Amino acid sequence: MVISHPEKVLFPEDGITKGELAAYYQRVAPVMLPHLRQRPVTMERYPAGIDKKGFIQKDVSKGFPTWLERVNVPKHGGTVNHPLINDERALLWMANQNCVTPHIWNRRAPDLMHPDLCVFDLDPERDEPAVLRAAALAVRDLLAEHGLPSWVKTSGSKGFHIVAPMGGGADVERVAGFAHDLAVELCRRDPEHLTLEFSKADRGGRILVDVGRNNWSATFAAPYAVRPKPGAPVSAPCTWEEVERGAVGPRTFNLRNMDARLADSGDLWANLYDKAPR
Repeated sequence: MVISHPEKVLFPEDGITKGELAAYYQRVAPVMLPHLRQRPVTMERYPAGIDKKGFIQKDVSKGFPTWLERVNVPKHGGTVNHPLINDERALLWMANQNCVTPHIWNRRAPDLMHPDLCVFDLDPERDEPAVLRAAALAVRDLLAEHGLPSWVKTSGSKGFHIVAPMGGGADVERVAGFAHDLAVELCRRDPEHLTLEFSKADRGGRILVDVGRNNWSATFAAPYAVRPKPGAPVSAPCTWEEVERGAVGPRTFNLRNMDARLADSGDLWANLYDKAPR
C-alpha cells in the first residue's frame, strides 16, 4: 500500500505526519487486527490535520477500492456499507484516508445481532485521577459481582473504557439493557461522583457512565487507535493492577511510546475472548 503525501502534517504541535501515522498502524497491525476483524468501522478523518475540522465517515459504497471488504448494515430508511478492516492492507488504506481513529462496533459480521463485548465508557468532566480510578474499579467490581471478568484500556482522551466479553447468547437489546441496569446501580452507589446525565450542563462535574456504546449503531475507539489530540495519544489496553496503583492515565500511551509498551507487555487483551461467559 503506497501512502500518498506521507509528508502531510496531521498533528501540528508534534510534527507527526501522515506517513508516521501509517507506519504506526503498520507496526501495531499484529496486535490490533484481532480486535478489528469483522467489526463495522466508522472512520474519523482529518484531511487537513487535527487542528482543522474533520469528519466522520461510515459509508464506503462509492469511490473506494473494490478489494476493500464491506458489511451492509440496515439503518432507518436504507443501509450503510461499513468498511471491514480485516488485514494490514485495509489498515494502511484507512490511514491513507487520513483516518486518525477507527471506531468499532461491539459486534462482528455476519452476526450483528449478538454482541461479543459489553462496553462501559467513563467520561469525566474534571481532571480528578483518583475519582476516575475509583469509578473504573467500581465498574470492574460490579461486573465481578455478576460473574463477569473485565478488561480495561485507556481512552486516549479523558477516561477509561471497560469491556466485558459476552458469549454471544444475548442480543443487542438485552446487552444494552444489562449495561444500563449496571450503570444505574453504579450511580446509585456513588451519586456524588457518577451520573447518567448525557448533557454536560446536567452532570454537575460528575463522571458520565456512558453505556450508549452498546446500542445498535454506536461505536467506541478501537484498541490501539490513535486519538485526534495533541501528543497523538493511543487508546491502549492496560492492566487492572496498573489502574489500581495509578500507573496509567487516559493519555499515558501515545503513537511514539507504544513500541516500547508492546515490547514490554505485548497485547494485554490477547486472551479477552477465550473464556467469554454465556
